[in-house]
Amino acid sequence: MKLKHHFCVAPMLEWTDRHERYLLRLISKHALLYTEMVTTGALIHGDIDRHLRFNAEEHPVALQLGGSDPRDMALCAKIAEDYGYDEVNINVGCPSDRVQHGAFGACLMAQAELVAENIAAMKKSVAIPVTVKNRIAIDEMPEYETLHNFLQRVSQAGCHTFIIHARKAWLKGLSPKQNRDVPPLNYELVYQMKREFPQLEIIINGGIKTLEECQQHLKQVDGVMMGREVYHNPFVMSHVDKLLYGDKEITQVSEIEVLEKYIEYMQSQLDQGVFLKHMSRHLLGLFAGKPGAKAWRRHISENAYKSGAGIEVIQQAVKYIDNK
Repeated sequence: MKLKHHFCVAPMLEWTDRHERYLLRLISKHALLYTEMVTTGALIHGDIDRHLRFNAEEHPVALQLGGSDPRDMALCAKIAEDYGYDEVNINVGCPSDRVQHGAFGACLMAQAELVAENIAAMKKSVAIPVTVKNRIAIDEMPEYETLHNFLQRVSQAGCHTFIIHARKAWLKGLSPKQNRDVPPLNYELVYQMKREFPQLEIIINGGIKTLEECQQHLKQVDGVMMGREVYHNPFVMSHVDKLLYGDKEITQVSEIEVLEKYIEYMQSQLDQGVFLKHMSRHLLGLFAGKPGAKAWRRHISENAYKSGAGIEVIQQAVKYIDNK
């Protein structure tokens, strides 16, 4: 299946779990959703089902892997394919200390040959697409030369799709949080890479907050990836299917309609022993900008964690929302 990367939701640690992805799928039918990053070690030595379980409704959904050993990455890619994921993505962008010590993430920007070896090994083991999410460079490395060399070498190994976070990652001196904001965005360099590698699918990521911005980027590249804005304001996706995928058959849903369907989902999960707080936290931004949104967030935050908390917490919270 050829995946359409017109609009992707970024992999975000502790945020894009299966409950969040289920919620987002209620808002957009076509957006490509990504898991949190899962390390090869967690899959090889840990509880595979806990890390990889997802709801069938989430498709199309991609697993992001963290690792750099070609054999381990190939094995985990096969596990992902067997689980039913539509794509497996290699993390070459995360700048955290934990990731650096594991010799993967953004530090791999300096090891294009190793990333190419991983691509080759993974493509031998699976039929689903293998993609890369990377930065434009790291530390003192020159941006153009680093990115151009990386795309050239890794694409030669068989990678067709690159999701490029249009910032450098500073592994020395900046925290992971600072690395999401402090290094300046260089969208023009990503556009230039699309012009120089027209055969590649280039998705742009970093600092994108509106669908209007997405439409502007799509004049230059093949797709956009949005992260934190989607988490804090999930309804920013409400027009994705119509505007970015050209799906005129889509019926526009309201926040309340989404909530009603998510409540049904939460109840089914509660019946299976999942705690309300693990699902309700993803709802905090659903009514962003609406009258009563602050009270809605406060009520859920103060009550969802309590022992035995159930759907009534959400039903009480929604009374604060003015939907006139």
